[in-house]
Amino acid sequence: MDLAKTISDATREIFETMIMTEVIPGEPRNEGSQKYSCTVSGMVGLAGLFKGMIAIHTPDAVAMSITSSFLGMDVDEVNEDVTDAIGELANMLAGSVKMVLSQNGKDITLSIPSTITGEEYCINCILDTDRVIMPFTLGEGQFLVEIQVEKQA
Repeated sequence: MDLAKTISDATREIFETMIMTEVIPGEPRNEGSQKYSCTVSGMVGLAGLFKGMIAIHTPDAVAMSITSSFLGMDVDEVNEDVTDAIGELANMLAGSVKMVLSQNGKDITLSIPSTITGEEYCINCILDTDRVIMPFTLGEGQFLVEIQVEKQA
């Protein structure tokens, strides 16, 4: 399975249909910083046939711009609207990826989305998993979509 293509396709479709914005995927990588500064991260866990997580990491300015487009209102600070919007994006990405990973959609469950925001924080997934980090660019800057998954026996 090509996780980079799965993430790229899902992200582009969600941004085009839900936010009316085109995003340009960059080169996928397996390693990257797990330390974030002035960023909003939305994450969803996966369990069942595959276990792991899907996350979107957006610098504050990008998160506010995405939220403004998503909700159709001006946003000038990272607030509950921003964290909710980024959490919902993570949820939509997880749902799209789930449908690719699972033929019937019933053998993978998703957690409730969670978000983290702050001036400096780290995210560590304790699994030894396949990991892909995809950078995306839009007019306001760049954000990352990350997937870490491991197929269960």
